[in-house]
Amino acid sequence: MRISTFLFSIAALVALAGVFLMYTRPAFMVMLAEQLWACF
Repeated sequence: MRISTFLFSIAALVALAGVFLMYTRPAFMVMLAEQLWACF
């Protein structure tokens, strides 16, 4: 039980780090804003 919690925590941290790295790229932010704007 403890190992699965540890693995889940590691996976969550890796996912959050990946999202953080994507937000540091201006081109990604522009693309995200354009996709959001296209919904309206």
